Amino acid sequence: MSSAHKKVIVRRLTNETLPGYLPLAGFVRNHTIDLLDLSGRVIPLALNDIKHICYVREFNLNDTSNPERLTRRTFLAKPRTEGLWLRLTFRSGDLLEGLAPIDLTLTDDLIHDAGLQLTPPDVRSNTQRIFVPRTSITELQLLAVITSPSRRKPLPASSVPSLQEDLFTNLIPPNTRPN
Repeated sequence: MSSAHKKVIVRRLTNETLPGYLPLAGFVRNHTIDLLDLSGRVIPLALNDIKHICYVREFNLNDTSNPERLTRRTFLAKPRTEGLWLRLTFRSGDLLEGLAPIDLTLTDDLIHDAGLQLTPPDVRSNTQRIFVPRTSITELQLLAVITSPSRRKPLPASSVPSLQEDLFTNLIPPNTRPN
């Protein structure tokens, strides 16, 4: 297994989960993915059957209902990280919010009809990144564009002379002694 393959849990539209390994990008070919399962076999999966792919820290195989540990599906407040704050509605009616990067990878994935790479609301959970195929999305809402705060320009210097400048102009020479 190359170091480019990461741990994933593929959730199908039937709610079945499949653990395995996938690269971070470029894994969609002809609307299918080739999942390397835990026994070393390559399993072809059609994108039409996949709800989402979660890149995870641990597989959690003993948890059959939620191995990706994706508990919080929406942000509690406005995110602080830069990105496009998106709300997705799946074909099953579930909602998921996430941050998409503000760069060309977003448009590349949509042009090639693959899907979206999102950062989940809780990055401290088991799920680090989510890939959502375009075929499983019924509605996509852009909630906000979050950028870094711009620096404020300094205020122009006032044209009114201040009294503070005169405080230090008439100093006593250093070699004179006070009485």
